[in-house]
Amino acid sequence: MTKTLVVIRHGKSTWEYEGISDYDRPLKEVGIFNTIAISQKLRGGGISPDLIISSPANRALHTAMIVARELHYPLNKVSISPALYSEIDNDVLQFIKTIDNQYNCVFIFGHNPVFTDIPNMFLRKTIDNLPTSGVVVLEFDCSNWNDISKKSIKSESLIFPKNL
Repeated sequence: MTKTLVVIRHGKSTWEYEGISDYDRPLKEVGIFNTIAISQKLRGGGISPDLIISSPANRALHTAMIVARELHYPLNKVSISPALYSEIDNDVLQFIKTIDNQYNCVFIFGHNPVFTDIPNMFLRKTIDNLPTSGVVVLEFDCSNWNDISKKSIKSESLIFPKNL
């Protein structure tokens, strides 16, 4: 049995609205287009979520909804977890390790720097930065989310908008 973790950073967002909190910042048009493009790449690669979990921040949730729609995942089944808005790597890793084992392919949506740091815990060759709308697909040779580790990594792939 394998567990597949798909780490997706939110699409490009804007700071142009004065008085809007970080939490409520919306996606830019390019963020929407890039998210659609990466969704189509995921669909073409046959990667389909059993579970989608998003940070509650507007830009992450909007990104998650675009991906869900493009992959024909029911929008009402997208989960929201404040844990994915954390700036603490270990908090997010512990959250991942407690995902219900009935789910084998889980997409998580969130923010840097954590969404660069988490994949780097497992990647053979680390990345400097997970770009907006960037995706890291990590496949683990284990049947329990608590057992994911660098030793259990089976395959990895990167999907960055600039490479599409």
